[in-house]
Amino acid sequence: MSILNAWAANQAFKSWLFACLLAQSIKIVLGTIRLRRFDFRWLLGTGGMPSTHASGVTALSATIGFEAGFDSPLFAAAVAFTVITLFDAQGVRRWSGRQAQILNKMIEDMYFKRRIQEQRVKEMLGHTPVEVLAGAAVGLATALAMR
Repeated sequence: MSILNAWAANQAFKSWLFACLLAQSIKIVLGTIRLRRFDFRWLLGTGGMPSTHASGVTALSATIGFEAGFDSPLFAAAVAFTVITLFDAQGVRRWSGRQAQILNKMIEDMYFKRRIQEQRVKEMLGHTPVEVLAGAAVGLATALAMR
């Protein structure tokens, strides 16, 4: 069996992939409505509502639970992975994005006052807790729908 056939038959993989695509699509639609324009960076960009990371790992964990059993060691490992990912999405990555905003403000100040030109730092790295919860809800709904 080829790798592609194995992935196509793997319910956990399909659930993860569909949840990621769904969350990213929701993010693109909401962004287009909010700003009244389409931005190609939204196709692969990070941050925003709902969290694609949260959607994917939640769908993966839930599907593993449905398939392997909620008492299986594999489900326990998936939940640990999910908790770490959710924490990182709303914690470390969010505050890294906030630091990027501050650095960009400093660069702007230096540029306008001293004529120093620097490249801006990417600001949209992480998620708010609400974005993470919304992503987790999309992932759980995806896993339930694909059962």
